[in-house]
Amino acid sequence: MIKIPKNANQKLLAIVALIVVIILVVSSVFVYYEFYSDEKTEVEEPKISVIDNRVSPDISQGLHVEILRVRDRGLLDKMTVFGTKWKNTPSFYWVITADGKEDNSYGSIGLGSGGLFNMWDTMGLEGRSNFKINDEQIESEVTITIVEQLKTGLLGRRTKDVEKEKISLVYNYRTGRWTGDDSFDDKDGYGHYRGELYDVWLNLYQADYDHDGIPYWTEVNVLGTDSIVDDSKLDPDRDGIPTGWEWKWGYDPFTWNDHANLDPDVDGIENVEEYKMAKWLADPFQPDIYIETDGMQKKGLIDIEHIFFEEAQQMIIERFSQHGINVYIDDGWPDGPKNGGGEMLPFINDFDDVSGGQILAFYQHNFADERKGIFRYVIISHKAGWCIPAKYNLYDTIVVGNSISSNLKTRFAFTKRQMIVCIAKGVLHELGHSLGFMPETFMGIDITGPSPVRYPTTMSKEEYNKYMDQYFSVMNYNYIWGGFSREARKLFDYSDGSNGAPYDRNDWLYVYIPTFQIDSIVYEEAIDESFEDAEVVIKNASLVSKDWAYREDLTEQCTKKSDLIYFDNIRFDIKVFEYNGMNTTQKGDIRVYARPQVYPTHALWSLVFEGKIDGSNVIHFYSIQDKIDHVLDQIAKE
Repeated sequence: MIKIPKNANQKLLAIVALIVVIILVVSSVFVYYEFYSDEKTEVEEPKISVIDNRVSPDISQGLHVEILRVRDRGLLDKMTVFGTKWKNTPSFYWVITADGKEDNSYGSIGLGSGGLFNMWDTMGLEGRSNFKINDEQIESEVTITIVEQLKTGLLGRRTKDVEKEKISLVYNYRTGRWTGDDSFDDKDGYGHYRGELYDVWLNLYQADYDHDGIPYWTEVNVLGTDSIVDDSKLDPDRDGIPTGWEWKWGYDPFTWNDHANLDPDVDGIENVEEYKMAKWLADPFQPDIYIETDGMQKKGLIDIEHIFFEEAQQMIIERFSQHGINVYIDDGWPDGPKNGGGEMLPFINDFDDVSGGQILAFYQHNFADERKGIFRYVIISHKAGWCIPAKYNLYDTIVVGNSISSNLKTRFAFTKRQMIVCIAKGVLHELGHSLGFMPETFMGIDITGPSPVRYPTTMSKEEYNKYMDQYFSVMNYNYIWGGFSREARKLFDYSDGSNGAPYDRNDWLYVYIPTFQIDSIVYEEAIDESFEDAEVVIKNASLVSKDWAYREDLTEQCTKKSDLIYFDNIRFDIKVFEYNGMNTTQKGDIRVYARPQVYPTHALWSLVFEGKIDGSNVIHFYSIQDKIDHVLDQIAKE
């Protein structure tokens, strides 16, 4: 037996203890950063050493063109004039050509008489065409044509086909992107063409060996991902959004982004929610409004329908479309969630316009939980006309009634067309409240007479009459239902401000879509007799963080870029912050915040862009197109 000296034994124990401590410390650090740290994760982007200019070496080339939705834009005009033209649904089909080869939807089964779409809107009836393409072809010319079949001849027994919209595109097989009448970062959204007569949502993609939707050339030369492995659902930067979505919308899959807060179109739907709503056409760079709607059962045989008629929905959709805002209404989407749209609620004669009464129960059990904060909830009931909070002070719930007595006594709606228009007006009015149009922000909103409790007592009779006559908006009760005047009955819009201040304003310049997500500027109580009694409770939260410092010079740099954020005549205030925390991997990071200039509508700051600053204090935003152009420049030099 070898005898170890006492001091040597102590040294050995000390070394072992030191090793154990080091292991524990290293393990603790690993566990902390793996499971508890919310800081960015630095991801090493794959290195690309040699340019591979092949287009499709692993699979024969093909092109797939999807028609996701087609919507006729003409119904609104028909609904606001006397007659029955609104009953004549359009008959149309689509024709797709790729490099001269043609396909069409005319022979499709189940789309209506003779294989046509006989409807105003094809939401939920997607279709596609497939084309074989010559191998190694770089581009294809694609056209999408909407053709209407019009009735002619005696009694309309003959028909003729007339082209109504034609979309011309050029698809690039290297990048998987297309240009032309629709393109990435265009005004009406990528994959959406807003024509004069039709809205068309579309998607183009090519044959792809790994089915991740990212072309071979882009994978090997731009992203550095694996061309034979589906990368679309991977999340290498661990920011909660997979590679496929980030690539499509121009984000870097290898750079962590704060998608939980990023809202580049300032519609209140952050990128993580835009990703969840992708199946329902969500676009992170185009303002969207989502609505879930339920109806109500009839009281008896003599009662009328309490539903959000399709024609009323289309009126709402079209009015917002004219201002660059997409509205999507779930009235029973077949693949919607449990408690989605289209339910028929039990009959209730009337609702309380302040406390809500039964509203909370419907909100809890008939409005899908995963949609709260993304969707507004619209109930078409028997008697009602409110936009009220069901939770906290969030005005995300709308109730509009449709009863025989209200149609005849208040709305003067004696025909089905007039009834549908009144429902649409009611929803548009209450929707305006959820967009920030409150009586507390503009005196013309919600005033009516002759009772003084429905307009401010501080207002003179002369002022009241001027607001009533000159504020030409559905937010003015004088125009919401219509009365007997031709102008009032035809009006279905917020005001354009043409009558001028102080008694008129351009409502559209004061729209703030995320209003329904933030506590309202006032508390309304059951004891309140009018909107004058509501207590204003605005508290402006400051835009500060201990790890981020405001940069005035960078703010000026961004503000000079007038096209950075600009939607339908609404300008934005900009603030830029630079990271100054302890995490060295975030040094040079900047965040750009924006707030629309819609005062007195109450608006908050939104995170719209993230980027880096270089040593010269120049801001750089990631651009996949810049990377593509860099590779193409290298090819050109070879």
